[in-house]
Amino acid sequence: MPEKKITVTSPLLPSLDQFIPMLRDIWDRKWLTNNGYYHKDLEKALAEYLGVEHLSLFTNGTLPLITALQAMKITGEVITTPYSFVATTHSIWWNGLKPVFVDVDEETGNINPEKIEAAITPHTTAIMPVHVYGTPCNMERIQEIADIYGLKVIYDAAHAFGVKKDGKSILKWGDMSTLSFHATKVYNTIEGGALICHDAATKKRIDFLKNFGFADETTVVAPGINSKMDEIRAAYGLLNLKQVDDAIAKRKATAEHYRAALKDVSGIRLLKDVEGVRHNYAYFPIFIDEKVYGMSRDTLYAKLQEHNIFGRRYFYPLISTFSAYKGLDSANPKNLPVAHKLADQVLCLPMFADMDDESTNRVIEVVQKK
Repeated sequence: MPEKKITVTSPLLPSLDQFIPMLRDIWDRKWLTNNGYYHKDLEKALAEYLGVEHLSLFTNGTLPLITALQAMKITGEVITTPYSFVATTHSIWWNGLKPVFVDVDEETGNINPEKIEAAITPHTTAIMPVHVYGTPCNMERIQEIADIYGLKVIYDAAHAFGVKKDGKSILKWGDMSTLSFHATKVYNTIEGGALICHDAATKKRIDFLKNFGFADETTVVAPGINSKMDEIRAAYGLLNLKQVDDAIAKRKATAEHYRAALKDVSGIRLLKDVEGVRHNYAYFPIFIDEKVYGMSRDTLYAKLQEHNIFGRRYFYPLISTFSAYKGLDSANPKNLPVAHKLADQVLCLPMFADMDDESTNRVIEVVQKK
């Protein structure tokens, strides 16, 4: 009998018994989208859970990034990281802006603040860092640089749902933050996302922009786009919100299981929990030093697949190596040695709320080369 398939992630699913009555209610209301009943409830519930005042729901996690740049009227150049999902840089490109890559910190994979100043030019107007794997960036240092040079800061917090530092949501940092509610995330609405800002006037502009720019029935104030979340996904999200804390606790237990078993494996480096941070354990990356471990990352990746275990080389390749961006001066590999090193070493092991000990142990045994 073949071994059970273990994938890098599995979606958090709400109770079908609870979801079906909500679907019936949506059908009875005959209001499927356009700021409906469940949409309003979810915006309010998420803002309360996340500890923020102003949150706008979107139909996916990429459109909040695009809309944030528009809402802030960003021009020219945006400093960002090559070590992320490609949507981060695509959002800059879609706004007709120039992405400028800087290297990352080896311990976290986050943008290295000490590399930012050298990349600032007279055309720089914003910084777009990423909280990689949900680990907070050095937000204090990034904000200090932004204040000195008069730059806006938009955080891609796609991995950072519910993450807090010193008891405070990291979504309160910067000028805006975006979230992804894709099915692979800690919290999901199947597809979805959100944009967090800090004042009512900005939220109002964001809500115009995500609805074609309509301010009222006959007034269009900006060339917006259609990026509204529908009622079905909002209802799904409300149910998932009730169980996300339990899901994070289960993820933490799996992370601790992995760490205890892999901490002494030569040639494998694990990310550490940051003191004072409430992590969400979105991913479990390991970094493989081929010379010490005795096996390349790609060989282990293939070996896991032989055992019906499917990890993910996340983030590989670097965004800066894709054809759309490799011609940029900032994409030169000589400028990004740490990012290239991490991309060549990283492998995210399976991590999801319902992962049982048997599955975790199967992964561990392969990584331990047993």
